Amino acid sequence: MINRRTFSKAVGLGTGAAAVSLSGPQTPASAATTPPRPSGGHGPAVPAVSPGAHTGFPQLKHVKAGALNVGYAEAGPAHGPVVLCLHGWPYDIHSFVDVAPLLAAQGYRVIVPYLRGHGSTRFLSSRTPRTAEQSAVALDVIALMDALKIHRAVLAGFDWGSRTADIIAALWPDRVKALVSTGGYLITDVKAQREPAAAAVEHTWWYQWYFATERGRKTMEDVEDRIALCRYVWTLVSPNWRFDDATFARTARAFRNPDYAAIVLYNYRWRIGLIEGAPRYDRYEKRLAARPPIHVPTITLDPALDPFTPPGDGSAYRDHFTGPYEHRTIADIGHNLPQEAPTAFAQAVVDADRL
Repeated sequence: MINRRTFSKAVGLGTGAAAVSLSGPQTPASAATTPPRPSGGHGPAVPAVSPGAHTGFPQLKHVKAGALNVGYAEAGPAHGPVVLCLHGWPYDIHSFVDVAPLLAAQGYRVIVPYLRGHGSTRFLSSRTPRTAEQSAVALDVIALMDALKIHRAVLAGFDWGSRTADIIAALWPDRVKALVSTGGYLITDVKAQREPAAAAVEHTWWYQWYFATERGRKTMEDVEDRIALCRYVWTLVSPNWRFDDATFARTARAFRNPDYAAIVLYNYRWRIGLIEGAPRYDRYEKRLAARPPIHVPTITLDPALDPFTPPGDGSAYRDHFTGPYEHRTIADIGHNLPQEAPTAFAQAVVDADRL
């Protein structure tokens, strides 16, 4: 999930302020309608699709990249401009199951990888430490781009995926043509994370503190218990999303990865300063601790019903984005924005590419 420091001053969580409504009320009828285009949008209109119109990807591919054998889905023309769609926790590539064909129809080559510890992505060596600092995950994506001979791409994500995309845009801007960052600027400041936040914020982060305990560790290391916990989180952070058992089951298979518990526990314990990161990532984390600005063209998205959305129409993080920029608040949508509102997410990608 996102950096609690992004919204540490918020007490009334769970609504957010609507700047641009792109989705309308989340009902079966309205979810498929074409969202209104903000005046700054430059790309062609993406055809509307009902969430859940697609249930899977035709096939998965694998490529050795850095420390990983990365499992990923691909859609669209092989020589089209590239979009990398990056998922969060507790989700997987199916968050983009409707987004990918929308972008492929616009001529994009869409790459949707499983992050480390998820799905069919595996470490190449049993000796590699199962760490999950924010820079480690970002370097995984850089390695994937190198392995696929992709020099530049539009990066689009949410949750862990937004953070990863933000980091790459900040540290390696030459690799990023444009950025779509759900939740805004999510680069973690570990030092700031050690300070207490407002009570309502701490309450929203209950699972982070749970993962810091022995009880939380035992839950995550039991496959069925962690799957049940992840489903519960879905219901809390996407209150309007009426997903069915089959939809959750398709994603939950990714939680059976043998390194899943280690990666998730490490990430959440590391970000609140309970464990030290691996020395090989220190130089990157030192740069990220300075909260570097992002200069690439960016559209930020706030799902209005996400409990992690800060109030203020993006004002809490606006000054971190110094290039061409737009902000959109997506009404009546929760945390898993690309799966709940695929047309709005795909439209943001197309428009960001033309900022």
